[in-house]
Amino acid sequence: MAQLPVPEVELKDVLLSNSSFGPAEISFVSNRISTDYTQFPVLKEVAQELQAQTDRTPATSVRLGICQYLLGHYLDAIETLENADGGALAHFYQGKAHYALGNYHRAITAYQSAQTAGYDPDECSLVIAESKRHANEIQEAMEILDNMFGPVEQTAEYLYQRGATIAAMGNNPSEVIKLYERAVELNESHPGALFGLGLENDRRGNDEKAIELYQRAAAVFPSNVGTLLNLGLLYEDHDQYDRAARCYDRILESFPTHSHALLYRRDSVASLDEHYDHESEKQRQAIAGVMGVSIAQFELSVRSRNCLQKMGISTLGDLTRVSETELLNSKNFGETSLVEIREMMTNKGLMIGQFVHQKEDEVEPLDLSHLSPDEQALLDRPMSDLNLSVRARKCMTRLGLTSIGELVRKTADDLLECKNFGVTSLTEVREKLDQAGLKLRGE
Repeated sequence: MAQLPVPEVELKDVLLSNSSFGPAEISFVSNRISTDYTQFPVLKEVAQELQAQTDRTPATSVRLGICQYLLGHYLDAIETLENADGGALAHFYQGKAHYALGNYHRAITAYQSAQTAGYDPDECSLVIAESKRHANEIQEAMEILDNMFGPVEQTAEYLYQRGATIAAMGNNPSEVIKLYERAVELNESHPGALFGLGLENDRRGNDEKAIELYQRAAAVFPSNVGTLLNLGLLYEDHDQYDRAARCYDRILESFPTHSHALLYRRDSVASLDEHYDHESEKQRQAIAGVMGVSIAQFELSVRSRNCLQKMGISTLGDLTRVSETELLNSKNFGETSLVEIREMMTNKGLMIGQFVHQKEDEVEPLDLSHLSPDEQALLDRPMSDLNLSVRARKCMTRLGLTSIGELVRKTADDLLECKNFGVTSLTEVREKLDQAGLKLRGE
């Protein structure tokens, strides 16, 4: 007889049920969010629900405190767990929260209390050794590891802690790598060992491998800050600024004032804008390169050529500023001619009427008589030659300006009408043009 499928356990049920809640359940919650990050909002919802309870029991406070720890709300977790049931689990996660905040000696005290209250002694010894290592008590950390015997020596966590301690001593890098690799063999998702291997590859310039290892480490919930920072920086090195920003955002969820994450995120977002601006400018320059191509270069039918000539259309650029309706309204211009011209434009990456919305009222020609030949030559140079700030460049993009000549045909009021273009940007543009001996229209 076929067995009925076992219904999937809901994360919320595990966190809110009246059944036991210990290391196994916490591991389930972490693994579930690691494999399905859409469950993270469920954890937030449970924490809010537990926080709202006015008659919370000490055991319920333990659940709330651990939820707060998993969310990265470490100060809240410490306060909640200090007022919980005083059990081993509460002490252990007080230690984890203190460790996350860099309070290593307080973490050690909490871990020792957890050990006294009955928490797994080997697990407590490992996290105490880890805290001592970060507190720069490296020799004491190694002594703890040296005095651990039995099955624990073959666990991924022990191998990782031993490797990290040897690395902190600056001894035998090859042994460090072997210990990390053995840890990953035992637990392919061990975040510490993955981070350690990622760091070793990062230092050796093996970016592709380092990124893969950091990604695997960052996928484990809750993610280590160092992993996210290093991964973000490598993403930036490879111009993946959007991914880098997401790494820093994840840090800021737990540490809103984290100075490095704030700084790196600001630079990453600015670089992302600049990167997109450069790509957009390349595309605009490519289009500008074909806009002036004469229609005479193409083998059009006599009818099509005569119709275009009567309408004063002589370049591909002219066709981008006229609609299909306008063409069809021209005498003797029919569907056959329209299809012919569409094909010609498509072959050049353009469309009829592509920029028809940008047509402006005729303006009087720009007076260039006061400019020297060199200054007049500047007008054909691309906008990038002005080296404008990111914000000013984005406004130039919105206005569709690709050359300096197009810019000087604009008035100050024209520029100020552009979103996010203020007096500071206007002053910058004026200064850059003044250095080139140019001015905006009407100045």
